[in-house]
Amino acid sequence: MQKIKYMSEESLNKTGGLDTEEKIKEAARTIFHQKGYAATRTRDIAEAAGVNLALLNYYFRSKEKLFNIIMSETLGRFMEKIRLIFNDPGSTLEEKIGMITSQYIDLLIDEPEIPLFIISEVRTNPELLLEKLPIRDLIFRTIFYKQFQQAVAERRIDAIHPIHYLMNMIGLIIMPALAKPILQSALHMNGDAYKELMENRKQLIPRWLYTIHLNSNQSDNEK
Repeated sequence: MQKIKYMSEESLNKTGGLDTEEKIKEAARTIFHQKGYAATRTRDIAEAAGVNLALLNYYFRSKEKLFNIIMSETLGRFMEKIRLIFNDPGSTLEEKIGMITSQYIDLLIDEPEIPLFIISEVRTNPELLLEKLPIRDLIFRTIFYKQFQQAVAERRIDAIHPIHYLMNMIGLIIMPALAKPILQSALHMNGDAYKELMENRKQLIPRWLYTIHLNSNQSDNEK
C-alpha cells in the first residue's frame, strides 16, 4: 500500500501566502497524482492540507469538483507552455522539438506521477480530457504545423501526418517515466541516476526523431 505524503507544517508555512482554498488544492494535487481519483478520500486531502473535512466541503462541495479543478490546472499549465513553443516565430521546427522535449521531461522529473494521472483519465473520462486538450488547434493552427509542412515540401522529412511525429516524440518521452520503477529496480538506479538518464534524453530524442523521419531520398544523399 502506497504511503500518502502529507504536507508538513514546514511546507504549509512556506505557502503562507496561500489562502485556505489554495492549500487544499495543493494538497489535493499531490494526493490525486499519487493515488488517483478512486483511491483518494476527501479526508486524506483535508488532513494533508491541515483543515477539517467540513471546511474542505465548504470550498469544493465534492471530490469530483476538486479533482476536475486540479486536472484542469495541471493540463492547462503544461498545454500553455506547449502552445507558446508551437507558435514561437523565432525558432525552427527542430528547435521546437528540442524545446518541447525539454519542457516535457522537466515536467515528468518534477511531477513523475502525471502520466499515470492522465492515462487514468483517458480511460475513465476521455470527454473531459478532450475538453481540456485543444489537440486539433495545437496541431493544425500553429507555426509548428506550417514549418512541418514546409519541411515536407522541401523533402527534409518524410510526407507523413504530423500526428505520427508527435506520437513518436511523446512515446519516447513518456515511456521511461511510466517504467521508472522497473528501470530503477532492474538497473539499481537511485533518483539522481534516473534524473540524469532523463536529462540525457533531452538531447537524444530530437536526434532520434530526425533520424526516424528523415526523408529517404535525403538519407541516401547523406550516405
